[in-house]
Amino acid sequence: MFIVSLIARPGSLDPSLVSSLRNAMGGGEAVWLAQGEAAEFPLDAAPANLEELRGAVADQADLNLVPVEGRRKKMLLADMDSTMIQQECIDELAEEAGVGDHVRDITARAMNGELDFEGALTERVALLRDLPETVIAKVLEDRISLMPGGRALVATMKAQGAYTVLVSGGFTAFTARVAELVGFDENRANTLLIDGGRLTGEVARPILGRAAKVQALEEITARLGITEADAIAVGDGANDLGMLGRAGLGVALHAKPSVQAECDLRVNHGDLTALLYLQGYAKGEFA
Repeated sequence: MFIVSLIARPGSLDPSLVSSLRNAMGGGEAVWLAQGEAAEFPLDAAPANLEELRGAVADQADLNLVPVEGRRKKMLLADMDSTMIQQECIDELAEEAGVGDHVRDITARAMNGELDFEGALTERVALLRDLPETVIAKVLEDRISLMPGGRALVATMKAQGAYTVLVSGGFTAFTARVAELVGFDENRANTLLIDGGRLTGEVARPILGRAAKVQALEEITARLGITEADAIAVGDGANDLGMLGRAGLGVALHAKPSVQAECDLRVNHGDLTALLYLQGYAKGEFA
C-alpha cells in the first residue's frame, strides 16, 4: 500500500486537482491534512506513470508516493545550509571577506555535484584567511535566517519520541547555534581553525562531507537501536545524496536539479513542514 501525497503553498491546493488525480489513479478516499495545502489518498500499487503525473502538476503541487508501512519515522537527519537555514554559511562569510561572488560560484557548482566537495571546501575556506573570529557572530546575527517550518518539524517529531540530528558540511560555529534555535538533539559539522582570534584559512581534518553524513546515519541509528529505515533525511545538495538514498524517507528540499533527479521524494512548493505531511501528520498535530 502507498500514499499519494500532494503538497502546495498554503491556500493554493485546489480540491478539484486532488479529486481528478485520485480518480485518474484509482485511489481511495482523499484526506486533507491541511485545507488548501496538503492532501493525500491511498493507492494499492505504485503507478507506472508516476513521473508523468508529477510533471503534469509540478507547477501547482508536489506529488510524492510514500509507502504506508513504517511511515512515521523515529529519527530526523537534516542538512543545514539551504535546508534548515535559507543561506550557505560559507557564502555569507565570504561576503564579509569581499570574495562573495567567487565563493558563491564554487558553492553552487559543488552542491550541484560538479566539483569534489572536499576540494571545493578547502579552496573556499582558504579565501577566508585572516577574517576576525568575531565575524562568525556577526554573520549569525545579520545574515542567517531559519527556513520556514523547521521549528515545527523538529518539535513535532521530538514530541512523538523521535531523535533529531543536524549534520552539515558547514561549520560547528553555525550548527551549534542553529541546533539550539531550532531544537535539535545533536549536531555534527566541520570545525573552522582559529589562531589569535583570526581564521587560519583551514578546516580541521577529517573533513565532513557526503560520507560523514552516511556515517552519522549509521552510527546514530545503531546507538538508538533503530534501523536506517526508521529515519527521514532531508537535504538539497549533492553531498546529501548518500544519506537521502539510505534513509527510510529521503527528501530533496528545494534541491538542485541533479539532486532531485536521484531522489524519490521531492519538495519544491512546501516548506519544512512538508516532511510532517509526508509522514501523515495533520496540521492540527503540529507541536
